[in-house]
Amino acid sequence: MKTSHPLPLPLSGQGASGIRDLAARLGISIGTVSRALNDRPDVNPETRQRVIEAAHAIGYVPQQSGRSLRKGATHNVGLLWEIPEGREAYGEPFFLSLFDGTQQVLSAGDYDLVIMPDQPGATRDPLARLRRIIQRRQVDALILPWTRTKDPRLDYLAEVGLPFVALGRSRSGGAHPWIDLDFERAAEIATARFIESGHTQIAIGIPADTLMQKRFFLAGYRRALKAAGLSFDKALVAEGEVTPAGGYAIATQLLHATPHPTAILTIDSGMAVGIYRRLAELGLRCGQDVAVIGGVHDTPMTEFLVPALTCFSLDTVALGRRLAELLLARLGGSADSVGELWPLTLVERQSD
Repeated sequence: MKTSHPLPLPLSGQGASGIRDLAARLGISIGTVSRALNDRPDVNPETRQRVIEAAHAIGYVPQQSGRSLRKGATHNVGLLWEIPEGREAYGEPFFLSLFDGTQQVLSAGDYDLVIMPDQPGATRDPLARLRRIIQRRQVDALILPWTRTKDPRLDYLAEVGLPFVALGRSRSGGAHPWIDLDFERAAEIATARFIESGHTQIAIGIPADTLMQKRFFLAGYRRALKAAGLSFDKALVAEGEVTPAGGYAIATQLLHATPHPTAILTIDSGMAVGIYRRLAELGLRCGQDVAVIGGVHDTPMTEFLVPALTCFSLDTVALGRRLAELLLARLGGSADSVGELWPLTLVERQSD
């Protein structure tokens, strides 16, 4: 039997009364409040934002959403998928197989996975997309990937009481279930592999963001250097977008150093594609002049690069299944805050 997890319901228990109170509080008409909450285009953006913030402050949820929540009628689980600006799909191969595993388990529980694209930089309010999802009662629970060190999305979900599972660790959100990949151990293994091959000028490419995974990846790199008696050099650390273009920019920066690195480790296989391109332009041979290990997910393209890319792999379908299992347990009333760290397996090829 499914257990609903109530969000704040309308004031006085009635949609009309709640919206009337909200309109009076703001000094505007009921119709304007209704249009603002329904994201109608004929409402001034500043007015819409005032209404949304006031509704959130007093715990107002439109009556139709409240009915759906009490009956558990949506039967949808959302995944908030961040999409970068431009044409490059951020993490697409990883997520497509993750979706497959998640839906397999959700279907058995009579739920459906709903992919909810988000462009964090599209508005000044980083929670705008999430607020709309909650206010319109579009899903019964959420999966949030790409967690930040301090992540206001997790704090907001914990505050309103919507069940969620995070794909990644964070210092936000209080006690909650999460699964993360062992980025720290992967970086340590990759860096130690370079060192065993005789490299001492080892560079690393990490995301230009506050993603929590970045901290762990860098920590593993530093730990391997320290274990080998090598000093950490900030000049060998470069940040960029998690895309081929980001990898290209990282390689450009690192290879201008003197002496330039003889090995480059990056967190994403897409970034490695950009590194390959820059090496070729500079007349350097990947796997011979510069060794490369790239990515914590073995995508279909990695073995078709020349030379084939050494990287890490995991079963993303199984990961998706486990995320769904944790979320269904949460929807069923479990208060357990399970945290799981998934190991990554090195795939040895020719690039390093």
